[in-house]
Amino acid sequence: MTFVQVIDYETKRFDEMNALIDRYAEQTSGRRTVTHTMIGRDRDAQTHYVDLVEFPSYEEAMRNSHLPETDRMFQEMVALCEGMPKFMNLDVVRDEYLNKLVANRVFDEIAVKGDFDAIEECVAADYVTHDMMDTQGRGNGRDGLRRTIGMWRDAFDFTFDKTRQMAEGDCVTTLWNWKGTHKGEFMGVAPTGKEVSMSGCMTCRIENGQIAEDWWYYDAPGLMRQLGMMPG
Repeated sequence: MTFVQVIDYETKRFDEMNALIDRYAEQTSGRRTVTHTMIGRDRDAQTHYVDLVEFPSYEEAMRNSHLPETDRMFQEMVALCEGMPKFMNLDVVRDEYLNKLVANRVFDEIAVKGDFDAIEECVAADYVTHDMMDTQGRGNGRDGLRRTIGMWRDAFDFTFDKTRQMAEGDCVTTLWNWKGTHKGEFMGVAPTGKEVSMSGCMTCRIENGQIAEDWWYYDAPGLMRQLGMMPG
C-alpha cells in the first residue's frame, strides 16, 4: 500500500532548505526509497510550507528513515525551521489520476467497443493528432478521429492490453500491446484472416478534461510484414 508522509513547517530560509533537499537526494542516490516528492507554499502565509513525500509502502518508508543521511538531513532541516516541523503519516486508500481515466476511454470505449458518442465527451473539438501513419492532418478533429478508428475497426477485430501507464502534468503516456484478426481491407490488402499483433505507445495531452493532442507510435512495419505487405 502506498504510503505518504506529510511534513508541515515554517521557514524564512527556503532557498537553504531547497539546497538541503538537493544535497540529500544526491547523497542517497541509489539507496533512498522515496518515489515522489512535492513541496507546496501557502499562498496566505509565505513562510508556511508543506512537503508530500511518497513511498511504495510504510515498510519502504521505514527503510529510508534508517539511512544515516536521513537523520542528518532531519537535524539540518529543523535548524532551518521556525519551530519543530509537524508530521502526518498516511496510508493511501484511494489514488486516482483523472487524466488517466480520459486516456483509457479512447482505448476501451472508443477504439475497442466502437462507442463513437464518447468522442464528444473526451476529445476536444480542435483535437490534433501526431499519429505516425496520419497524412495531411486527416486524423485531426473529432471527425478525423472517427475516420481513423473506423478504418482500423473495419479492417480488424482487435484488443488492447495496456501494459504500463504514466501521468505527469497534463500528459498521459500508455504503453500497449495490440492483437487483431485481419477481417477487412487494410491499405489495399484484402482480408487474410490472419492473427496479427504489434506494440506501441500513445501520449495524450489533456486540456479541460478532454484530449487536445496525442502522439501515436507503433510497430507499423512489423504489422505490414505479418500481412505480407513487406518482406520479412
